[in-house]
Amino acid sequence: MKYIVVLGDGMADEPIAELGGKTPMEAACTPVMDELAGKGSLGTVQNVPQGMAPGSDVANLSVLGYDPAENYSGRSPLEALSVGVAMEDNDVIFRSNIVTLTDDEPYEEKTILDHSSGEISTADADVLMETIREKFNSDTFQFYTGTSYRHILVWKNGRVAKLEPPHDHLGSVIGPFLPQEEVLRNMMKESFPILNEHPLNRARAAAGKNKANSLWFWGAGTKPRVQNFQEKTGLKGAMISAVDLLKGIAVGAGMQACQVEGATGSIDTNFEGKAQAAIDALLKDGCDFAYIHVEAPDEMGHQGKVQEKVKSIEYLDSRLIALVKQAMEEAGEDFRMLILPDHPTPIRIRTHTGDPVPYLLYDSTRQLKKQERFTEETARAADNFEPNGYRLIERLIAAE
Repeated sequence: MKYIVVLGDGMADEPIAELGGKTPMEAACTPVMDELAGKGSLGTVQNVPQGMAPGSDVANLSVLGYDPAENYSGRSPLEALSVGVAMEDNDVIFRSNIVTLTDDEPYEEKTILDHSSGEISTADADVLMETIREKFNSDTFQFYTGTSYRHILVWKNGRVAKLEPPHDHLGSVIGPFLPQEEVLRNMMKESFPILNEHPLNRARAAAGKNKANSLWFWGAGTKPRVQNFQEKTGLKGAMISAVDLLKGIAVGAGMQACQVEGATGSIDTNFEGKAQAAIDALLKDGCDFAYIHVEAPDEMGHQGKVQEKVKSIEYLDSRLIALVKQAMEEAGEDFRMLILPDHPTPIRIRTHTGDPVPYLLYDSTRQLKKQERFTEETARAADNFEPNGYRLIERLIAAE
């Protein structure tokens, strides 16, 4: 038996007037997921424990079977694992976005326009991060390039600070959301003139692209301690994701972290390449378990792009799930597939919520026969709620 999780990050949403009162999942054409829903079981799951911030870090740990209350030490340390950052017990790790702020006002009065700097390429971002390293790197502070706009700061013997995620405050004046920790606040402020006038950013502006003109620190944490996934479950696992967070969780859990050319973390990602990476891991590399993470629905939610969020869900269905299903069937492999979001990312608020999310559990050896769609409403109507997200993987493995 092979076990597959397909995680459509932020896929769940609310009814939207532009879609005739439907959610993006309801508006999307998803014949493969609907077929699996008709032959499987539906329910809802609480991936974000009460009192914890509704981030992809907490929620994906839950889906992988790790209780966040026991295993979570911060988002950024997990991302740091993926780029090979060596961490000491007293280090504090921060996500260091490069964001787009307005140009003219004093720093505290600027407005944050874009948390992703127009989904800047990793190559462009590395040019900017090299300038940041030249300015700020020391025995105490060290910057590392991640993927696209997502980078890492290590503060040796540092302090965990309360920080705000930039995607929670798009369109807002930044002053109230800046760090109270003076050294972090000052680095952010000093980064603006360095980045805003960088030749690469002047070229981006001339081409009509958003400048990546300020650092933004958030997601502080300390060295993670995640139990080995194979020791925990008895399954050899593979992670397929474009984002450093998920690749870092894989490194920490001793899973195979698959690299997929053209995987971007957005709607232009290589869906087929991700599908093939999972197929290869399961059928060629001896893996029992594949976790396929797709960031696109979440990114479209953050950007407030309704039709693109719908399209990202349709791509997930036709360009990824369909291919994995077909490959397993043609190989004669029995498999169980769990499809779900980690958390909702409603278009209305353009950020995460901690509400329960729908899930679909399919077992190729136990096919029911009914007409069904996989949506938030049909999952709620199934009246099959798992209050502890980290327990849902037990249903996948045991096919309860």
